[in-house]
This record gives sequence, C-alpha cells and structure tokens, in this order.
Amino acid sequence: MNVLVINCGSSSLKYQLLNMETEELLVKGLCERIGIDGYLKHSKNDYEANIPMPDHEAAIKVLMDTLLDKEHGVLSSMADIHAVGHRVVHGGEAFKASVLVTDEVEKAIEDCSELAPLHNPPNLTGIRACKKIMPGVPNVAVFDTAFHANMPEKAYLYAVPYELYEKHKIRKYGFHGTSHKYVSVMAAEMLGKPYDEVKLVTCHLGNGASICAVDKGVSVDTSMGLTPLEGLAMGTRSGDLDPALIPFIMQKEDMTAHEVVDMLNKKSGVLGLSGVSSDFRDLTAAENDGNARAKVALEAFCYRVARYVGSYAAAMNGVDAVVFTAGVGENDSLVRERVCAYLGYLGIALDAEKNSLRGQAIDITKAGCKVKALAVPTNEELVIARDTKEALR
Repeated sequence: MNVLVINCGSSSLKYQLLNMETEELLVKGLCERIGIDGYLKHSKNDYEANIPMPDHEAAIKVLMDTLLDKEHGVLSSMADIHAVGHRVVHGGEAFKASVLVTDEVEKAIEDCSELAPLHNPPNLTGIRACKKIMPGVPNVAVFDTAFHANMPEKAYLYAVPYELYEKHKIRKYGFHGTSHKYVSVMAAEMLGKPYDEVKLVTCHLGNGASICAVDKGVSVDTSMGLTPLEGLAMGTRSGDLDPALIPFIMQKEDMTAHEVVDMLNKKSGVLGLSGVSSDFRDLTAAENDGNARAKVALEAFCYRVARYVGSYAAAMNGVDAVVFTAGVGENDSLVRERVCAYLGYLGIALDAEKNSLRGQAIDITKAGCKVKALAVPTNEELVIARDTKEALR
C-alpha cells in the first residue's frame, strides 16, 4: 500500500511517498513559490527544477508528473497511489481522530478556518486539488489538534464566561499533535520504558513552536491554544501576551483588530524583537556580529521554552525527559544549551559533545542524569501515513 502524504502551506507543498507495508520512504520533495513562479526539489537524483505553478492544483500536477517520470519517478502509473494523507492543522472539537474526507468533512475543515487562517485554507486547497487530479483515490485528513483531544477541562478551558465555550467552543485545542505524538513514542523507546508509564515534556521548536506535557501517552496540556498564536514567542508569532494590548495598540497605532492580529501572527515573535529575521540561523549570526536585539530575541525565546517546561513538569508532578524536536530543536545546539541552563533543578546537565550533534536521535545529557534531555528528529509524515492506513481500515 503506497500512501502519498501532502502538507500544503500558503505557497508551498511538502510531500512524501511511503510504502506502508514496510514503512519505506520511496521519495520526498517540496514544491515552493506556488502562485509566484514555481520551484521543485525532489529527492530522487537530487532533482531540482523551475516549473510554473500558478496554484496548488498545478503543483500537484507537477508532483504527479515527477512521480511518474521515467528518470526521476518511482511509480509506473497513478494507480500505484492507493491513498493520500493530508496534514490539516485545525479540527476543532469535530475531530478527535483522523478521518476519510467526505463533503461533510471538507465543510467542517472550512468552518475551522477562522481558527487557523494561515493553515486550514491551504490544507483544504490541497485536499480539493488531489480529489480533482486523482479522482477515486481516498483522501484522509490527519489533524494537528487530534493528539490533544483528551486534555482535561482544567487545561483546555479559558477563564472566561462558560457560555462562550458552550456557544462558540472557545477553548484551547493545541497543535503540532502529529509531531508531539511521534517524538513522545520515540522518547519512551529511547528511555527503555513503556509509553504508558513515562512523563515527558516535548518541545517542537521551529518557526512555529509549541510545548506539550505528555503523561502516560496522553497530552494533558500544551502551549498553543484556540489558535496557533498562543504560547511561545515564535518566528513571527507573538505567543502569550496581555490581551489588553490589542485594544491599546489599536488606539495608539490606529489599527483595526484584524490588522493587530495579523501583526501578532506575521510580524512579531523573534522577528519583531530582533528586527533581523525569523530564521534562528540568521539571529545567531547577527548575535555573533554583536547585534544586541538578536541576542535578546534568542534569550527571550529560550527563557519562554524553559518556563513552559518547568510549568509542565509541575503539572505532571515530575518528568522523565525533556525532548527537543523540529528544525530548531533538532539542530540548534545553542538553543538547547540555553534552555537546559534553566533546568538544573531537574537534574539536567548537558554533555557538550553530544549536544553539538545535529539531526540525530540522541540523549544529550551527561551520564547519571535522573532527568534526560533528548534530541529526536520528528517524522510527522510517517504519523500521517500510519493514520491514513488506519483510517482506511
């Protein structure tokens, strides 16, 4: 059974094709600059090409042509794709597990778009494009929010009038669920403990970032909320702030509420603090060149990560390991070092040599540490493919 995994952004489309009998990755790639000009990176033969992609439907057509290409492809016909699994960021309360896409499911995903305006619309565009290009091939929606569906009320309810939850389902949902699920399972294996016995704090740190408390295999709290804006300061997102700031900024800067929220999503975070970039590599380079604002932005990010780790260790009344994943978490040794510098009270002490490694599943703590710090490369696509296979059963 071959499953094509699709992850659509506003101007990009990441993909992987996996043989789910063996879970072998057959090929992966990225379509970029969709709606601008179009650029394809494809893993077989390290193929790269500038190809016009005016929209996501055109990008999926390029993807299919590449998969079937005699030189760069891995398939003999389109019939060799048995299902498509789609990452969908927000499923609201409607979806607690992955589901086969129907017209009703599409409508529910569309209804959640106001809660994830940067993500759900392109996710839905990818689903509709696949249905058009590959008629008859089943599509499965895999939701970032599903892993957090069993959070207790004390964690997901906001302290606002309860009728707002009853009427509008205003609550914390959480995101990056496929990543938190994958790395928490991997972490339990690395610790040599049953998944339903470990207490973990998983740190998905990238341009979007979130922390999750995983207690005995269940997400019991997470930093993102109703939308992906809550929680950590991120690449361009503000994270937690005083809600009174919104009307204050509206008044002082003569902005609408929509404009302020757009600013908090797209122009804030470490980009807003530093004035340099949302890319942590650029911030590190700027700090090394003496840029004080870049240094503060990195320190503020690491401080907030450590603050969440501490609060979740308290919420679970203990922790076995702190797990770093995603682009920054897997690869940025300086961020890991700065976060763990706050965690000495947990008994965490880093091994500098191990921490210098990138992109490996490894225990980065010194021998004898009671609480471990682990770096674990995430594999959201494999989780999506597994869920797709399971949903079709």
